[in-house]
Amino acid sequence: MSPARTRTAVYPGTFDPITNGHIDLVDRAAPLFERLVLGVAASPSKRPTLSLDLRVRLAREAVAKHPNVEVQGFDSLLAHFVREVGGGILLRGLRAVSDFEYEFQMASMNRHLIPEVETLFLTPAEQYGFISSSLVREISRLGGDVSGFVPAAVAEALQAEWRRGAG
Repeated sequence: MSPARTRTAVYPGTFDPITNGHIDLVDRAAPLFERLVLGVAASPSKRPTLSLDLRVRLAREAVAKHPNVEVQGFDSLLAHFVREVGGGILLRGLRAVSDFEYEFQMASMNRHLIPEVETLFLTPAEQYGFISSSLVREISRLGGDVSGFVPAAVAEALQAEWRRGAG
């Protein structure tokens, strides 16, 4: 793998919504790479609550303190997106052992599709290990306070979405 490729990492996900756990991974990964691309997947099969444009905007706000982090939306095969942005590292988060089997399967498939790219796993800080986007969405949908799990702009966007009748 060329040194230039290892300087760019891609952190993909649906980020519906971006959580403090995602941001924690970005905070710790950003200093390790010259460029970190947060790839926000359209993921229509997951039927995201928030639009792709809104998820991209919220993610940009959440990681704006890192000058080497860029946020891009994509609606293609991850392997194609990684090649398009010149990534050499695929960054994935592991919250718990339960994540490992799925992530291991995805890493193996990606190794087949993009053999020139290595997958790197990071774990969030302990206080974020239990946070998932799906739990945040459900708590918010039911009127619970998610301010400890997501940036304020994300909590507001979720509440606005529920008022519009998304859920």
